[in-house]
Amino acid sequence: MSKEFDECLQRYQLPEFNAAWGAIYRGIEKESLRVSKDGHISLASHPQSLGSSLSNPFITTDFSESLLEFITPAYSDIDTCLAKMEDIHRFTMQNLENEEMLWVSSMPCPLGSSDEIPIAQYGSSNVGKLKTLYRHGLSNRYGRLMQIISGIHYNFSMPESFWQPYQEMCADKGQLKDFKTEKYLHLIRNFHRYSWLLIYLFGASPAACKCFVQGREHDLQELDDSSLYLPYATCLRMGNLGYKSEAQKSLFVCYNELDSYADCLRQAMDTPYPEYEAMGQSKDGEYLQLNTNLLQLENEFYSTIRPKRVVKSGQRPLEALTQDGIEYIEVRALDLNPYLPLGLDKEQIHFLDSFLLHCLLAESPECHKQEFFEVADNISKVVNQGRDPQLSLNLEAAPKKLTDWANEILAEVSNAASMLDKIHGGNNYSESLAAQSAKVADPDLTTSGKILKDMKEG
Repeated sequence: MSKEFDECLQRYQLPEFNAAWGAIYRGIEKESLRVSKDGHISLASHPQSLGSSLSNPFITTDFSESLLEFITPAYSDIDTCLAKMEDIHRFTMQNLENEEMLWVSSMPCPLGSSDEIPIAQYGSSNVGKLKTLYRHGLSNRYGRLMQIISGIHYNFSMPESFWQPYQEMCADKGQLKDFKTEKYLHLIRNFHRYSWLLIYLFGASPAACKCFVQGREHDLQELDDSSLYLPYATCLRMGNLGYKSEAQKSLFVCYNELDSYADCLRQAMDTPYPEYEAMGQSKDGEYLQLNTNLLQLENEFYSTIRPKRVVKSGQRPLEALTQDGIEYIEVRALDLNPYLPLGLDKEQIHFLDSFLLHCLLAESPECHKQEFFEVADNISKVVNQGRDPQLSLNLEAAPKKLTDWANEILAEVSNAASMLDKIHGGNNYSESLAAQSAKVADPDLTTSGKILKDMKEG
């Protein structure tokens, strides 16, 4: 436990600081495929009854017309946040047409040809056309199958009442916005180091439909007539079949400073990539992609977490970040839990808040290149073999057994959970942590373990 964390534990147990710890803000973004009543992807346009996908703040589309995205505002109360997501779900289900349903898993439903997957349309405005063209670029670069994998994004921020006392405690004399940015980067670096643990605990994509891998190289095994899997897999969504880009593998996106992070992404947006140049920006008068650079836009960079800021009209995301600093972080490593109506629940949120608080307050040395690629290798191992009881990961170039390391991290996260329990009353945070510890002791209790058990028995 770091000195800062220890001081926080002492200082923030005072009544006048309870409001700061009790007002963590979180928002949820959830993707879900629309499917027909026979379980195949819907080829119908975005229902007009759900409003405009360009302007509705709560219901939009992601890559495809068929891929809905539900968005809650940021709330300091967990129940209110989940209730809002439930309201969005209820409204959607009441307004879907032709007996359509929402697919509950991250990996897509049965598909025909990938060319049939309809790319999202946003109307005839310049902004709408730009959004659609960007998605055509994604389609031509990575294929449409990868783009309809669903997930949950968890937006997390500390309240304003937290930052000034924390800055004083750290004896920082700089601008508050710079201090906040520094500490959010601190959180992000630790999250990268330990994000494999979230993938182990909450990964819910150990198998995929055979149609998803048609014509693609893979090492999956046959589970049944329609499904492929890996015996110890946790989250194929985060592996080579999911959100991975060979072109981006060489990128060393550094989170040590905001300027270096922004410079790396800007360079990727300004650097032509041979494969995309060969494709061309247009063909027969039709645009194929926004440009031929490694990244069309900053959002094309795939990562398990992003620094974020609400953008003003006409602002680019990187411009907003570098001008005004980081406002919140977006966790992007979470699968939909098919056993839960909303894809996640209160228990998971309790753990996420404890985990992210630990990442914020624990020591967080700067990340070097060797560690950056070591982290990527750890994630790959957990994606494909995470439930193997003998699996070892890499820690500072030395092997470390997953179960031992997981228990060490959870023991440290327990400090944050205990503090949140004292402030909120009850034992919800500690009980959530205990549930995760049980999954480390017994891999069959993980969501991926339960899914494979049910598929084999089903």
